[in-house]
Amino acid sequence: MLTAVWFGLAASSALVIGSLIGAKWSPPKRLTGVLLAFASGALISALAFELFEEAFKMGGPARSGLGLLAGAATFVAVDTALDRYISGKSGPDSREVAASGTRNGVGLALLAAVTLDGVPENLALGVSLVGGASLSLLVAIFFSNLPESLVGAVAMRNSGTSARAVVVTWLLCALLLAAAVVFGRSVAAGMSEHVLAVALSFAGGAVLASLADTLMPEAFEHGRPLNAFATAGGFFLSFVLAG
Repeated sequence: MLTAVWFGLAASSALVIGSLIGAKWSPPKRLTGVLLAFASGALISALAFELFEEAFKMGGPARSGLGLLAGAATFVAVDTALDRYISGKSGPDSREVAASGTRNGVGLALLAAVTLDGVPENLALGVSLVGGASLSLLVAIFFSNLPESLVGAVAMRNSGTSARAVVVTWLLCALLLAAAVVFGRSVAAGMSEHVLAVALSFAGGAVLASLADTLMPEAFEHGRPLNAFATAGGFFLSFVLAG
């Protein structure tokens, strides 16, 4: 269990680091796009060669496939509800409205979006610890948290929130996501192999959906053409760590 605590703190520390930077400095959009692309490549590799591969071995194609689809569907449903709450409409432009700063509380809206993306990632990290430490998934989550919290902190600062309040808010978010790692590890410890396979694939499906819906579109929009190289670099690093 101590390993889960350390992994949770390590993965979530990027949120605090990003908020500390964003509270004082506004980075170029291309930089955040490249970082998100790197994180996307790392997450794809970690999901394919660690998380889902383990689920497939334990549960077979039926259980792992259903879990993957259920996780993706759950993320899409919750994400759509959040988009409607943020902008009053559904569709691909919902978060763009929030990011433009035209609505009050944009920083908190971005914080909610990051939390939604982070919960399945950190739960997946916790569940994966049942079979041993997943260093590649930890690195992937760290690099996805950093640019997201950085952008969110900048939005909060631009809306008039003090630097101290920005950092404290993201610190609380980091503690919540660290707790998700511990929770995932605790729940998974008592599961049978078949149930654990569904849990792993469910978490993987949710993370995969967040990649397709949030991380990779933002990386493409702001990081091109360097996003392609960053994605490949993240994939390779995660693959090496998984081996």
